[in-house]
Formats: sequence, structure tokens, C-alpha cells
Amino acid sequence: MSNFPFLSVLTVAPLVGALVVALLPRRSPDLAKLVAFAWSLLVLVLSVAMWIAFQVDGDRFQFRESYAWIPNWGVNFTFAADGIALVMLMLIAILVPLVILASWHDAESSKRSVPVYFALLLVLECTMIGVFAAADVFLFYVFFEVMLVPMYFLIGSYGGHQRQYAAVKFFLYSLVGGLFMLAAVIGLWVVGGKTFDWQALSQAEIPTDTARWLFLGFFLAFAIKAPFFPFHTWLPDAGGAAPAGAAALLVGVLDKVGTFGILRYCLPLFPEASKWFAPWALALGVIGIIYAALLAVGQNDLKRLVSYTSIAHFGFIGVGIFAFTTQAGTGAVLYMLNHGLATGLLFLVVGMLIARRGSALISDFGGAGKLVPVLAGVLFFAGLASLALPGTAPFISEFLVLIGTFTTNKPVAVIATLGIILAAAYVLWMVQRTTQGTLNPALTEVDGMRRDLSLREKVVVAPLIALIVLLGFYPKPVTDVINPAVKATMQDVGRTDPAPEVGSVQEAAK
Repeated sequence: MSNFPFLSVLTVAPLVGALVVALLPRRSPDLAKLVAFAWSLLVLVLSVAMWIAFQVDGDRFQFRESYAWIPNWGVNFTFAADGIALVMLMLIAILVPLVILASWHDAESSKRSVPVYFALLLVLECTMIGVFAAADVFLFYVFFEVMLVPMYFLIGSYGGHQRQYAAVKFFLYSLVGGLFMLAAVIGLWVVGGKTFDWQALSQAEIPTDTARWLFLGFFLAFAIKAPFFPFHTWLPDAGGAAPAGAAALLVGVLDKVGTFGILRYCLPLFPEASKWFAPWALALGVIGIIYAALLAVGQNDLKRLVSYTSIAHFGFIGVGIFAFTTQAGTGAVLYMLNHGLATGLLFLVVGMLIARRGSALISDFGGAGKLVPVLAGVLFFAGLASLALPGTAPFISEFLVLIGTFTTNKPVAVIATLGIILAAAYVLWMVQRTTQGTLNPALTEVDGMRRDLSLREKVVVAPLIALIVLLGFYPKPVTDVINPAVKATMQDVGRTDPAPEVGSVQEAAK
């Protein structure tokens, strides 16, 4: 099974499905939904098979494939996956079918083509898989840029209020970041031996000053994509305007390309530059945690609030990456997965609530739990997972990030911990204002608020709840996959974990 071309098949399969769905008659929306959902399930089955075939004690990169593309430039269709990429590929495979189910009626409300909407979701899945599976820097850049196109149309054509403004802003920010990376990719090709192969480039000797400039080009592109403070301003607009399902993929997966890119390209290819820029990156991460949390507290729009919470979470991921310990690094990668599950669930549930009320404003709710108790309960659970309550998956990743950072940079860890307190404030405030307290009389006059979770919606939220609880108590199957890749990345950077302060502990015990 390990010889099966998993990565190329997984990349191409959604694109083929998108073509099939797009060619279906516009008058057959239900058929388009069913075909898209079935195709996404096929991708999920293949991804599970790949997870089973992955050998934890095997090579760092597995399922490697390489096909000639532009020989004169040294460009190939090269795919490979380490534990970090494998986890993200599984996240995509899990989220996309759930998003398709959750978006069953989204395109109908926009009065645009239903087949095109679901075809765009499958095209997006193709590009997301490609960007995480690419082991050729040029191929990664191509997927990095093409990924913008389906999301642009999902926001601009099927979004809500100010969708065109949000789509253009999202596209321009990402495009500018892509230009920085393009310059760095070209420079890397010149100084790295005129090749784009990741393994060859990781062995190249690059002058220190050149490496720092190249690192900066990649880092700016990834910081915008993530997004890190102060490159974050596009996300609240895009997340607020996008359909709930598209927003779940935007925040749950697309933004992880930024942090994944730092782990895959910035740290191994430019180890000295990574250490040189680390204090600045840690500062951006800490500022993002506090700043975004404070802004989230003041939001009245549900989707913008969730978007700001994600900016704070990305601050934690950034801190975990640049702490340069295996604990913090593993926590950062685990955070990427758990954030995708928890915030994906939160966005989908918020979308269900908005669809019923016809408004995203928190002030238009109040006491909704009396009318839709099951939906309110799921929202409460998603909120608790988002604030990393013990027993939920995000708690494990946040704990690993903080304890791993504390061993190397105590002030950063202490300041970042304040984000936990602020997270409790904005999440509980949101839940209180929307589902608790006195019932808003206007809600009783809204037909949608008389319907609690349907069977389809329960099928959407149940797997995410189960995974969040399971990984909250037993993350070992995932951490076993992540750990070898993180350790190898730390070795690339030339960092080792600090030795335990045994003497200090013994003195304290006395």
C-alpha cells in the first residue's frame, strides 16, 4: 500500500469531481450536492488509507512521487508527506465533507448556481491538498497562489454583506504576500543550485545575508496568510463575509498554510535566519494573542468575533514554532489540527444560528437557547473548545505550547498565558449574549428560530465533537505522527531541548 500514489491521486481526485459537478445542469442542484458529497467521502477514505499506511518509525518523508514538469528549470511535480503534512491532509479530508453537508442550502440563498458552488469547494480541496503535499518549492508556490481563486469566488459570489470588498481585500493581501514569496523562490533557485527540490535545497549552503533576505520573503508571505499581527486585517472581513462553510475552511485550513510554510520552508531551509528573526516572530505572536483577544471582546458580529479569536490562536501557534523546543513545536502542529476542528465547528454552528435568525449581530439574539436548546448546547461546547477547556483537544496543544515555551522564554510564556483569560471572556460573553438570559421577543417571530438541529446538522457536528473530546483525552495517535517530523525540524534549525533543571527542583523540594 505504501507504493500507491496517494498524494497525486488525492490532489487530482477533487479536481475531477469538481469538473463533474460543474457540468451538471443548474436545474439539478440536489444531484450536484450528492455528487460533491460522495466525491469528498472518496477523498476521506483514501486519506484514512494513507494514514494507516504511514510508518511512524519510517522515513521522515513518505509517499514520495516525482514527475517531470519543466526540466530546463528543474521543476517537477514532486509530492511527499511528513507527519506535519499528513495531519493537515487528514484535517482537510475530514472538514470538506462536513462543510458540504453544512452548506446544503447556502448557495440557494444566494440565487447563484448551486453546482458551481459545490464545484468550487472541491477545487478548493484540490489546491489545499496540493499545497500541503508539494515537495517542490515552485509547485508549492503554484498551489499557494491558485488556492486564492476558488476562495475568492466563494466569498465574492456567495458571501454576505460586503462580500465583494472582502473578496478583493483577501485576494490583494494574499497576492502581495505571494509576490514576496515569488521573489524569494527565484532567489532560492539561483543560490541553491538551480533546483526547486526541497531535499536538495535543504542541503544547499546559502550565505548568511542572502538567507536572511530569502527568509524574510517567505516569512512575509506566510505571515500574511496565517495571519500574524499586523498582517491580519483581511481575515475579519473575509471571515465575516464568507459563507459559514467557506469560512470554516478559510480559518480551519487555508490559514494553516502560513504556519505550515514556516515549519516546512523557513526553518529547515534558513536555520540561521530563523534563529536571528525568532525574537521578532515571538513578539508578533504575543502581540497577536493579546491584541486580537481584546478586539474579539468588543465585536457584535458573530463571524467577525470568531475570526478575531483565530488571530489570537495563530499567535499561540507562532510562539510554539519559534520557541524552538520539541514540546512547543509539537504543540504548535497539534494546535493547527485542533484549531481547525474547534474553530471549524464554531464557524459551522454560528452559521446555523445565523441562517435561522437572518442576522449575524449578537445584539439580535438573546435567550435563543430557550428556542433551540440543542443548537445552543453545541455552540456552548464549541466555545469551550475554542477557549481550550481541559478535556477538549485545544487544551492539550495550548498546554504543550506554553510549557515548551516556558523552558526557553519565560516572559513570552507568561504574557501568552493572559490570552487564556481573555479567551474565556470573549467566548463566555458571546454565549451569554446569544443563547442565555432573557429571551428576545423578536426571536419568537422568526420562523427559523423554531427549528432546532436537523438530522443533517447533527451529522455535521457529531464527528467534530467526537474528535475534539477524543483528542482531548487521548492525543497519542496524532502526537506519535507529529513528533518525528518536529524533532527533525528542530535538528534542521540546530536547536535541542534545554536540559531539565534537576538541581533547582531538588533544592525546591528541600
